[in-house]
Amino acid sequence: MKPPAFDYHAPAGVDEAVEILAEAGAEAKILAGGQSLIPLLNMRLVTPGHIVDVNRVAGLGFVEAGPDGVRVGALARHSQVERLPELRRVQPLLGQALRLVAHPVIRNRGTVVGSIAHADPAAELPAVLALLGGSVQTRHAAGGRTIPAAEFFVGPLESALEPGELAVSVFFPALPPRSGTAFAETARRHGDYAIAGVAALVTLGPDGEPERAAVACVGVGPVPIVVETPYRAGWDGAAEAVAAAIEPEDDIHATAAYRRHLTGVLAVRALGQATEEARG
Repeated sequence: MKPPAFDYHAPAGVDEAVEILAEAGAEAKILAGGQSLIPLLNMRLVTPGHIVDVNRVAGLGFVEAGPDGVRVGALARHSQVERLPELRRVQPLLGQALRLVAHPVIRNRGTVVGSIAHADPAAELPAVLALLGGSVQTRHAAGGRTIPAAEFFVGPLESALEPGELAVSVFFPALPPRSGTAFAETARRHGDYAIAGVAALVTLGPDGEPERAAVACVGVGPVPIVVETPYRAGWDGAAEAVAAAIEPEDDIHATAAYRRHLTGVLAVRALGQATEEARG
């Protein structure tokens, strides 16, 4: 398989990249890790007139962890973020999700921001951003903006990014005090896209019992679906809340009914693990 013909651009700075994107408009695709774009090009599922390779753009390969959270630049690779020493303390859910992303060879090249911008509802990182209430920072010819996760994911493989706009970083807020997280998913083989998955966040109250809990569901709707989950001396009600909120579909891997049941089971499991982590 060979990709369609396109004009190739390799800007050295953000301003140059944004200028090229502004001129190319909807005909441009951005190449960073390329783990999603290259297969789409080779199968000719996308046929852009311009490829803007941002790998030479200076200053986008950073990962910064602070008291408020973790900020990841557009060229930071999955493996680079996964190895961040402060990750478990500041935002462990991000590390838990990254360990489930494909295989090490993919994580060595793929980028966190690229995965978010690709907006695949079956991917782990969009769910993490949605559950944590993170945001995407962008640049465009007129300046830039910050897009909350709740507004960023529009549909399957569709985000709020506009033609001419470059996602330069993503921000994952820090874990609240007395909180725990977990990520549970089921796939046919390790590294495959999940049949269904759940990211969970639990915050304890003064009595040591869950005060607030929520999950983000993977692969069971057009976007990551965030569900507030009730705790009533256990998580039995959580499965029902999740099952009522998601929108699974039949495909060659599983029926919608199976996905609905599986997501409820995974939600209870992840919430239990997150609760134990919060208490520990």
